[in-house]
Amino acid sequence: MPEVNFRVRWPDASATVCYSPSSTIKDVFVLGKPYAVGEFVAISRNALENASDRVAKKYGYGCAHAQRQIEEIEIRAAEFTDDNAARVVVEAFED
Repeated sequence: MPEVNFRVRWPDASATVCYSPSSTIKDVFVLGKPYAVGEFVAISRNALENASDRVAKKYGYGCAHAQRQIEEIEIRAAEFTDDNAARVVVEAFED
């Protein structure tokens, strides 16, 4: 399973490099598309949980790094929950 990092631009213009244990993350995000913060969190959570499940099927255990990444995204996103206009953009995939 090829790991992929994806660079995220937050509503405050800061950037974070996030981790996925599977390249399937590329199937769920459109580069440059603005996502509402809640939508970004939900898509990320679903994609990373699915990627972790794929790891579990192959190796017998899930990906702890994917779970930590979900938690980090949720913590960061919480800073913007009061701003309905806030958008997150996935800027790049880095194999």
